[in-house]
Amino acid sequence: MALYAIGDLHLHYQSELKAPGQLHDPVWKNHEERFLRNCLRTIGEEDTLVLVGDHSWGRNLKESEMDLDYISCLPGRKILTRGNHDMFWGIRKTAELNEIYRGKLSFLQGNFFIYKDVALVGTKGFTFEGPFYLDRNRRIVGLDEKALAHAHKLVEREAGRLRESLEAAREAGCRRMIMFLHYPPTNILEEESVFTRMAEEYGVEQVVYAHSHGKDRFHDSIQGPFHGIYYRLVSGDFLNWQPARILD
Repeated sequence: MALYAIGDLHLHYQSELKAPGQLHDPVWKNHEERFLRNCLRTIGEEDTLVLVGDHSWGRNLKESEMDLDYISCLPGRKILTRGNHDMFWGIRKTAELNEIYRGKLSFLQGNFFIYKDVALVGTKGFTFEGPFYLDRNRRIVGLDEKALAHAHKLVEREAGRLRESLEAAREAGCRRMIMFLHYPPTNILEEESVFTRMAEEYGVEQVVYAHSHGKDRFHDSIQGPFHGIYYRLVSGDFLNWQPARILD
């Protein structure tokens, strides 16, 4: 029995691909077939796979049904977190999705699931991505204060949802936790964030995240050990579509 994770499948079996320029890299060619082959070779029916957001380009659940059916057919137990492109998953629809896909898929936001003696907690998260850029000396240029203020509101909202998940696990008596975020826990402007501080407050063992895909984005946030917690990037193209083994 093992726990695996990967994010950013960006499936579009029923919907128009919204960002073809973003996905032109050769690593995306036939990625659905390559990912399926890797899963069949790696993941057993007793294993758990957490898919860390951006599952489908569908604008609603009807346009995402084939994408979710593809995920349902993967081996093992499947747990999904919400990504910024998952329009089928409204913020108040987690319970409804868990009912619709009962026995096939589990949806993680503001709740938690158990793997062995470990609570799997999480939310979408949020990090400020601009508009700004770094010049050749890595100095910040063009910081948009209005956009930054809006980002702070989104971070506060997601931090509240994450605390709901952590508190639910703690109240159930869970002592070990792994945190899943779609967005990275920090952006390139930060050394820590409300999400890293919350992970430390609750004694989380690992923080697993996605969203940073494309080789220019792979190092936007923390990777490896930081303040006693291990941080993992699991974007699909970063992993070359091989699910990352998180825990035995």
